[in-house]
Amino acid sequence: MNPPIGAHAASDIDGAYAWRRLAISTLLSTLGGVGMWAVVVVLPVVQAEFGVDRGDASLPYTLTMIGFALGNLVVGRFIDRFGFMWPGIIAAVVMGFGFILAALTTSVTQFALIQGVLIGAGSSATFGPLIADISHWFDRRRGVAVGVAASGNYIAGAVWPIGMQGFLVSDGWRATYIGIGIICIAAMIPLLLLLRRRLPEDGHGQAQGAPSRARAQPITVSPLVLQSLLVVAGVACCVAMSMPQVHIVAYCMDLGYGVARGAEMLSLMLAAGIVSRLGSGFLADRIGGIKTLLIGSVLQGLALLFYIPFDGLASLYVVSFIFGLSQGGIVPCYAIIVREYMPAAEAGRRVGVVVMATIVGMALGGWMSGWIYDLTGSYAAAFLNGIAWNLLNVSVMVFLLWRSRGFVRHDSRKWEPV
Repeated sequence: MNPPIGAHAASDIDGAYAWRRLAISTLLSTLGGVGMWAVVVVLPVVQAEFGVDRGDASLPYTLTMIGFALGNLVVGRFIDRFGFMWPGIIAAVVMGFGFILAALTTSVTQFALIQGVLIGAGSSATFGPLIADISHWFDRRRGVAVGVAASGNYIAGAVWPIGMQGFLVSDGWRATYIGIGIICIAAMIPLLLLLRRRLPEDGHGQAQGAPSRARAQPITVSPLVLQSLLVVAGVACCVAMSMPQVHIVAYCMDLGYGVARGAEMLSLMLAAGIVSRLGSGFLADRIGGIKTLLIGSVLQGLALLFYIPFDGLASLYVVSFIFGLSQGGIVPCYAIIVREYMPAAEAGRRVGVVVMATIVGMALGGWMSGWIYDLTGSYAAAFLNGIAWNLLNVSVMVFLLWRSRGFVRHDSRKWEPV
């Protein structure tokens, strides 16, 4: 017999329903990811129509990322209290109407505000909060589930820009935005209604009927310290990560390879990032989130280093692929670490805080790399700056790995110091 609406059975954890929920969540992540990528695609035509310079035209993207960052925090708190369905529906409606309203704007300022307050904040529900939600439904395969759900954001970056191109040419950006808004509302709400089943808690941050492994693992730092260190690590890794992601097109232009080659390298990074997120999920299920993140961060630092001497066209394709394979799984690992070492009942807001930190790191790193380039006339120093921030991330992970060691399983429900 199926459980009643809003309830669940013990077999749901890692069961058939969990995998169906993961498939729906990944589709939602792919649909909602348009909130991050659409503004990048329409940026040139919006700039031309409103008659503004490139700096003013970049404001909508900046506000979108700010809204996305804050939305991860706010929506994450709501899913801890109400489950994912209702916050998700509200966010989908907000994002969908945001696209429609953005198409009716008459200035870049109006467009930017709607991008940040409605589109960026609305789309955030399909990243950090969605990852936090799906983590509750898996125990043995939690890493894989988180990696798959997080891949939807990268899939969106590969699918939506291509799908938008034809409509931009034939119908213009305003009609395209209205179409996106209608698609999001019409497609996401029915999918979200399929996620109405909630996961009650037994008072200990563990799902009823879930295996005892779902309990938080021990670590010799307080939750506040752990959260703070994850925030520092999130900012640091994404300052480093942003250097190639934000500036690879400009870097290729400086080297004389052209915009098209840089765009191809960016697409290659995203494709490799999907593979990385899936592979990191499998690895995290075997060795844990901290070790997996540490491996990814070390590889990311090496890839950044390779960009400096290997600046031939073929070499840059190879290094960009290696960079994508190293960095794609890093951000989802923060959600896995939160679920491994912190109470399940706090997962939404704690994952939201860390994801917000990673987005701040991307924004800071993108600006910082451009600033360093303006000062030095070269991206070499910017790559070195990224490596330095990456070393900070590695240091935090080494410290957390050290503080999480020295415990053994005493029985099926307790950890004790060695």
